[in-house]
Amino acid sequence: MSAPPENRFPSDLYGGRLTIDVDAVSRNWRFLNDRLGGNSECAAAIKADAYGTGQKAVGKALFAAGCRTFFVAVPAEAVALRQVLPDAVIYALNGLLPGTSGPYLEHDIRPVLGSLAELEEWTGLCKESGRSFDAAVHVDTGIHRLGLSPAEFARSLGDPSMMGPFVPSLLMSHLACGSTPAHEMNRRQLDLFRDVTAPHAHLPRSLANSAGVLMGRDYHFDVVRPGISLYGGQAIEDEHNPMTPVAKVEARIMIVRDVPEGDTIGYGALHTAKRPLRNAVVAAGYADGMLRRAGSTDERPGGFAMIAGHKAPILGRISMDMITLDVTDIPEHLVERGAYVEMMGPNVAAADLAAYADTIDYEYLTSLGRRFERVYGPLT
Repeated sequence: MSAPPENRFPSDLYGGRLTIDVDAVSRNWRFLNDRLGGNSECAAAIKADAYGTGQKAVGKALFAAGCRTFFVAVPAEAVALRQVLPDAVIYALNGLLPGTSGPYLEHDIRPVLGSLAELEEWTGLCKESGRSFDAAVHVDTGIHRLGLSPAEFARSLGDPSMMGPFVPSLLMSHLACGSTPAHEMNRRQLDLFRDVTAPHAHLPRSLANSAGVLMGRDYHFDVVRPGISLYGGQAIEDEHNPMTPVAKVEARIMIVRDVPEGDTIGYGALHTAKRPLRNAVVAAGYADGMLRRAGSTDERPGGFAMIAGHKAPILGRISMDMITLDVTDIPEHLVERGAYVEMMGPNVAAADLAAYADTIDYEYLTSLGRRFERVYGPLT
């Protein structure tokens, strides 16, 4: 596929490019859907602009693959998605902000009601109209963010005077420790969710995020809502990641220079050359989502890039617009001025970069490419 309309300039005017393979997103969704055995619906979380990969393009590809239910975070994301997916079911996870019920109804968006105040506002709306408007109800099973307490949930859903004509289209909760399946919190949340929703088991239920899908059918219930796995990310720590990469970041080499032994590299003079080095400076930095924390010092290594199968360690601090790479041991013809370097992609996993930056691949993916040329197509 060709570059989308947001690329206003010729390719040569960009310092780098972000390639996104929406077909790979679809393959990842099918992989997860196949694990369900036909007993649950596989939805998709495409909040934060589909984890940085482009909500509209990804939404269309997933719908074509068979996905029919989508989760975003805020109403604006939901309305934008509705414009390209008129027949999809769309939930907004962050719930019912004051004064937003009109747009929800106008655009057929389903809020995930996460507090008594939100539930009371929505049921009041249903009572006034004499009908049930679709919405999910979130019960907190231990993460202590959004969601009714188990006591509030049981009391409210068991009170006809409270609920009126409203019948939730989905009952849901969210795992706190899914990335570590052995954590006792997972089983505790599963048992609590099963118990508190048991009186309403005739209603669709949802607990599993990406990690929950991979943890097995106990967690699947009626709807699963994977996110990071769709985008090739690492849902479960310290295990093989079965997902296909969907994004590749490449930055162009601006200059190649020699650094004498004993000289320092970058802001703060934190990395000292232990030998004569040959450095390549590439046109990407923390303004492009290459997190500053992945830089190196004399005490700790930083992240790395890949050049034609050769690892190029990051040297010194990552600055706003530039990263310095050690290319001393890479053939000179591969590091010419203007050449592209893979900063993240099939050979540089976002999870690996995240480990150097003391974060998670979610942060990398959702921060990428503000100034890059954006191209949709295979990661070749």
